[in-house]
Amino acid sequence: MAAGYGPGGGPPAQGAGEPGPDAAGDGRPGPLAPRIERPWPPASSYPPPIAPAQPAGPPASPAPGHPGVAQSTMETPPGAGFTPPPVPAPRATWSPPPQAGQWGGPAPALPVTPGPVPGMVLPGTPASGPVHPGVVPPTGARAGNRGRWLMVTALVLAAVLAAVTGVQAYQISRLADRIADTDRRLAAAQGGAGTRFDGLEKRAEVLEKQAGAAFNPEAIAGAVLPSVFRVRAGQFTGTAFVVGKPTAGNGSNLFTNFHVVESVWESGGRQVFLERTDQRFPATIVKVDKDNDVAHLRTTGRFTGLTTASDPVKSGQQIVVVGAPLGLEDSVTTGVVSAFRKDEDGSGQVIQFDAPINPGNSGGPVINGSKQVVGIATAKARDAEGIGLAVPIRTACDGFRIC
Repeated sequence: MAAGYGPGGGPPAQGAGEPGPDAAGDGRPGPLAPRIERPWPPASSYPPPIAPAQPAGPPASPAPGHPGVAQSTMETPPGAGFTPPPVPAPRATWSPPPQAGQWGGPAPALPVTPGPVPGMVLPGTPASGPVHPGVVPPTGARAGNRGRWLMVTALVLAAVLAAVTGVQAYQISRLADRIADTDRRLAAAQGGAGTRFDGLEKRAEVLEKQAGAAFNPEAIAGAVLPSVFRVRAGQFTGTAFVVGKPTAGNGSNLFTNFHVVESVWESGGRQVFLERTDQRFPATIVKVDKDNDVAHLRTTGRFTGLTTASDPVKSGQQIVVVGAPLGLEDSVTTGVVSAFRKDEDGSGQVIQFDAPINPGNSGGPVINGSKQVVGIATAKARDAEGIGLAVPIRTACDGFRIC
């Protein structure tokens, strides 16, 4: 092994007056410690490493008992029998330059140039520049994996949407079926209700007919009396009633018997008076029918006309007779139709009824249960009870055309 170098890493220069390592009697305590030679390249062949400044360690203390002698880096195995040569003292004329590393002193501190932090891309740095540690650029394989992941996600979402759509379509279908079933049941219920309603209407009509057929003298009298008057013609009194629609001059037409106004008509007079309670209205004899004992009167007062029946009466039909017997106005009697007979004194037919009448009832209306006029009371049988006669209303209407 070659001899060791000093701290500078190079061989010391041999001076003229410097004794060699083998010179005897140099007065050194012993030979130099053996050193291992390391094949380091010259310092000028590579740039010095950039390293943070290291604090200088404490100076190496000489080995005890050997002042000025460097410590050996390799221990000599015991019993080797090797006596190291003496180490010459360093000369004052040469000192090696300071070196960095473990062989020399502390490396000089170099200025630290600020640079980019690893893993950070500075503004303005081109994308094709150097890649800092920790940043992995996307590759084609990663892009392909990302595309496949997006496709799988899209397929899953499409499947979920399809399932939700199917469930909603099924629910809508069931709801539509339930609505259709409800509509059918509602239609059936409405049909049943309509049938029941029709039945109720028919029953109501029947009841109305029965109620109408029910004979109610009080209701009949209440509806008829406002249209019935007492007639005063000279010395005679009788009864007259309003019939038909009002005249052109808003007057009223009335029927009575001819024999009630006969004295006035035969004397050439035409005026008679209609009386009711404390009221009196003048009336004029317009026309008479001596054969059927009917006279047509007209007044300027406007009153409600009674309705005439279109169908002839029948035996057993209940009737009400309204008049002024013996001058007693607004008198009401009831009875039934006894028969429909031919008038012996005239050319027409007469209605026989059993309702009580007296002188003064002549010309009064005979009313059926529907509040319609069926005849004009004319006379009663003498020396008998319950035999009254009336002119059919159709005979009067056909002769005067005022109904």
